[in-house]
Amino acid sequence: MSTALTGPAAELGRNMKQGVEAAMAEANAQGGIRGRQLRLIALDDGYEPDRTAPNMRYLIDNQHVLAIVGNVGTPTAVVAAPIAMRKRTLLFGAFTGAGVLRKNPPVRYVINYRASYAEETGAMVDSLVEQFGLQPQQIAFFTQRDAYGDAGYIGGVQALERHGLPDEARVAHGRYQRNTVAVENALADILMASEPVRAVIMVGAYEPCAAFIRMAKDSGLEAKYLSVSFVGPEPLAEALGAVGDGVIVTQVVPHYDSDSTIVKRYHTALERWDPDARPSFGSLEGYLSMQVLLAGLRTIEGPLDREAIVESLENLGDFDIGLREPLSFSPQDHQASHQVWPTVIRDGRVCPVEWTDLFAEEVRP
Repeated sequence: MSTALTGPAAELGRNMKQGVEAAMAEANAQGGIRGRQLRLIALDDGYEPDRTAPNMRYLIDNQHVLAIVGNVGTPTAVVAAPIAMRKRTLLFGAFTGAGVLRKNPPVRYVINYRASYAEETGAMVDSLVEQFGLQPQQIAFFTQRDAYGDAGYIGGVQALERHGLPDEARVAHGRYQRNTVAVENALADILMASEPVRAVIMVGAYEPCAAFIRMAKDSGLEAKYLSVSFVGPEPLAEALGAVGDGVIVTQVVPHYDSDSTIVKRYHTALERWDPDARPSFGSLEGYLSMQVLLAGLRTIEGPLDREAIVESLENLGDFDIGLREPLSFSPQDHQASHQVWPTVIRDGRVCPVEWTDLFAEEVRP
């Protein structure tokens, strides 16, 4: 794993790592894979692409890893994916919903667990238009100025076009620089929109998103604020405090308080791995991603090598890990899950909710 263990996305990286390690420890306690123990080698890239490339080469060429699992971020994935492809090493379950990892037809050595950012922003747009009654041009975007922000924005605009958006130029769009909280210009671009903005879809990190929401509310922007999962809902809620009520965050895993079989297993595994750890969406995603990878590993009958693990995942077909949601892989489909769950911040907590209930309650920031 090459991930963010320092810097503004560090909590996401640490959570993902924690979930992967908890799943590995659980598997090792049960005998590992054919008697062999799993081990995670995690290198810090600080969410910066220029540190990801040497990490990837070191893990593959020097550590001879079987696979790369749980890398965090889109700009880092843009660098990691070509290296994985050239070196024929699986890049699995990256913590990003970017289209760069979701080619059609899929790239052999890139396989995903989570729903895409386009699916997350699409779910937001569908609900804002169909259930809350907004016009497409009343929805704005606040995004990080890189491949991550672009992925969410493009998916959102495509959803708006399905709902009759006549011209992309009518969409208010503010952008900020990665690893900064300089959001003033982005807010100005949205405030100066030719049409009144009633909802803002955010595709960014939690610190700039929190700064944007605070500044937007201080400026009198009465709107709904929605964010994709990568923001990290728990740190976002903490950073916003009392002004966070009503902020909506989509998730690509169920709530960690769900009573599904696999979530209960996650709690047990996490507590055994680190009794002081707090459950989070990020560590749950790491745990679920690793469970999917383990499902593939357990089907390998011949040598445990890099090619065998790719083939094992592609041949899983429809499978169940206790999630109550269908998962599937094939040589033509390298994304296991397409499910998006909405949550809302209330009193500093991230609460599960249904879209219909959310808008029926007229939740307002």
